[in-house]
Amino acid sequence: MLEFMPLVLFAVICIVLMAGYPVALSLAGTALAFAGLGTGLEAMGLDAHFDAGYLSAFPNRLYGIMTNQTLLAVPLFVLMGVLLEKSRVAETLLEAMALLFGSLRGGLGISVTLVGMLLAASTGIVGATVVTMGLMSLPTMLKRGYSMPLATGTICATGTLGQIIPPSIALVLLGDVLSSAYQQAQLSMGIFSPKTVSVGDLFMGALVPGLLLVVFYIVYVAIIAWLKPGAAPAVDRRDLMEELGHEGGLGLLLLKGLVPPIVLIVVVLGSILGGFATPTEASAVGAFGALMLALAYRRLDVTTLKEALHSTVNVTTMVFLILIGAALFSLVFRAYGGEHLVTEVFESMPGGVVGATLVVMLVIFLLGFILDFIEITFVVVPIVGPILLAMGLDPIWLGIMIAINLQTSFLTPPFGFALFYLRGVAPDSVPTASIYRGVIPFIVLQLGMLLALSWFPGLATWLPDQF
Repeated sequence: MLEFMPLVLFAVICIVLMAGYPVALSLAGTALAFAGLGTGLEAMGLDAHFDAGYLSAFPNRLYGIMTNQTLLAVPLFVLMGVLLEKSRVAETLLEAMALLFGSLRGGLGISVTLVGMLLAASTGIVGATVVTMGLMSLPTMLKRGYSMPLATGTICATGTLGQIIPPSIALVLLGDVLSSAYQQAQLSMGIFSPKTVSVGDLFMGALVPGLLLVVFYIVYVAIIAWLKPGAAPAVDRRDLMEELGHEGGLGLLLLKGLVPPIVLIVVVLGSILGGFATPTEASAVGAFGALMLALAYRRLDVTTLKEALHSTVNVTTMVFLILIGAALFSLVFRAYGGEHLVTEVFESMPGGVVGATLVVMLVIFLLGFILDFIEITFVVVPIVGPILLAMGLDPIWLGIMIAINLQTSFLTPPFGFALFYLRGVAPDSVPTASIYRGVIPFIVLQLGMLLALSWFPGLATWLPDQF
């Protein structure tokens, strides 16, 4: 029984988290309790397979977290997204897109998809995108005659693009963890001059699958609008202009609402992909650009700036506390020999690396119902990542598969986080069943992308290879 303590530790962590306790404290507290148990059992003469020497590495882990230059991108990208949201840049962008495409069947749905993509690239946080799009676009879509399932499904699906469209916070954190896992895997194989994988590599790898998902969403909305015109009717542009209160013409609105945020995102991503800046440096450019946009639109005052900074500090503090708790959990897990146990389980699975990958993807998908991407990235990936990478998987491909897998999990009824976010801001007249029905086609599209990546890994690895 004692040799299975790592699995018991992991199960207890999941139970504590499901009970609703704070994530960072749950990870650290449970790990310390099991460390104390292992030390006590060893002192009693029982072989608990616990090596307390691993805990001496914790101060170095803390120092490494605090001095990690890559993680500086987290508060800066969060600040960029919060500023764009608080200064109502996203609202102006949606109005411009709605006027541009609204006169087409399914035009509002296409507008929501494109704006959701741009918001995902600017905020990188699923909850923020879903809530923002739900408040701004859902009432308009329902008022214009869109079917509830199509409207809610489109909003939820585009909200989850924050997982995969760079510069996503999820990809920043996942890239940092995978970089460490890749080096650890190579060292375990006797490669003492290991190759590296960066957050920029993961951004490049996510670009093609992310844009393909956007295309799939748009094609689906267009097909529904063609087959069922009543589910996605066209909108009269003049009526929409009057309703939104714009009198300066479509061209002026597009110039004001569409060009600046697109230029900002292109500059941020282009500087990374072109090799002119690291993700951390590009995040600083993005935050400064968002600040300038808010000032240019005259929507930034002292109160708005304080709210933006407060939100940024909250998110950043949460991320780093979870990272510290996860570091302690990882050390205790390894002190019990958990890494060797997982390696033995994977190597004994039928199907080799394919079987192991399928099991890991299934476990991550199910954990996505109860854990956020931050917990999964910091708790699960450091355990399974080095083992899968040592079995020959490409780190960029694995990272993109995990990101899309979590994106699908966050969309899947009845526990998907995106569904809860939209339910919280949707009118009472929208039944929960309509939200569930609406996301099913988008889940199928995302599963199709996972299959496509499985058959054609080059979808994720081709662009990084070119650069």
